Amino acid sequence: MLLRLYFALSLLCSSSTLAVAGGFTLSPLEGEAPGFELLDIDGNTVRLSDFRGQALVVNFWATWCLPCRQELPSMERGSRWLEKQGGRFVTINMGEKPEAIQRFLKRSPIDLPMLLDPDIEISTQWGVTGLPATFVVDPEGRFAFKVLGPREWDDPALLVPIRALTLKKTVAE
Repeated sequence: MLLRLYFALSLLCSSSTLAVAGGFTLSPLEGEAPGFELLDIDGNTVRLSDFRGQALVVNFWATWCLPCRQELPSMERGSRWLEKQGGRFVTINMGEKPEAIQRFLKRSPIDLPMLLDPDIEISTQWGVTGLPATFVVDPEGRFAFKVLGPREWDDPALLVPIRALTLKKTVAE
């Protein structure tokens, strides 16, 4: 059953609407991102509002999703660069128990905020239809982009448009 679901989700990841440099696809979205209040892997509460004023990359993933696991190292590298530019990355695990994520992290240490969506409620509110799914939220809490499928998140072709969101905030002030 999980294998069938994985293949269906992988097929959904291949859709795109707007091509940008480097072969990446970004889908523009409109409206305010649905708020969330989730526990991280260490039991701390994290809210979307905690990131107000920063560009935020929100990645939905699962340990059983091979493309998800493959993109996490580049996401960690990209997060180090983006944090210096006024942006952040967070990951939201869909439906898995903390123990499964801890086992994964022991094999593949990743230093990113790992939030838990155990009942997949937030994933549904955000319109996740395949994995990995990544949303970029501007400093005011509005959707800026949606990226379906895995990416190399340390590639400047993807990071520069995200950084531009932080520059718009600075210029507006």
